Amino acid sequence: MDVTRPSAQLLLSAYAQGIFPMAHPEEEGRIYWYAPDPRAILPLNGMRISRRFRQTLRKKPFEVRFNTDFEGVIEACAEPRPGQPQTWISEGIKEVYTELHRLGFAHSVEAWEGERLVGGLYGVALGGLFAGESMFHRATDASKICLVHLVERLNARGFSLLDVQFQTSHLERLGVIEIPREDYEARLVEALKLDCTFD
Repeated sequence: MDVTRPSAQLLLSAYAQGIFPMAHPEEEGRIYWYAPDPRAILPLNGMRISRRFRQTLRKKPFEVRFNTDFEGVIEACAEPRPGQPQTWISEGIKEVYTELHRLGFAHSVEAWEGERLVGGLYGVALGGLFAGESMFHRATDASKICLVHLVERLNARGFSLLDVQFQTSHLERLGVIEIPREDYEARLVEALKLDCTFD
């Protein structure tokens, strides 16, 4: 088995068990599998929007699109960031998620300023689960605006679980919480019973 490029089927099977991959940048992109405890989720009725950010949303500074440039989003997410010169998004990761996109399981949410991609996120939809993988921004608030639109779409389509994997101070301010892995797995079982479509 290629340790740097899991198959699409293996990836879907892993998500259904609450496991996700990350490549190790110092080991030539070798894939490791994770099921953190606690697990970070964003309750779909619990996103926090500050007064300032609400005003920004009203101005509609970007055009938000879905699935029009998946490869552009994952490439941007893989770019080095301040204090983070290496990335877990290896070539093998890009390839398999792009395949999942072609198969209808991986999706992107994109913020556009004219014809310039200025922010976005991507993840995997399976049943009533959306597993968020990564996000990026090249303009202030662009990735947060994508997250708002993602939550709106998931609610409209009947999804029940938005997994963001790990907690950060930035995500905590947006309403992300941590739950025990056992609780996450119980929610995952119920989410996978749902027949939801992202598009």
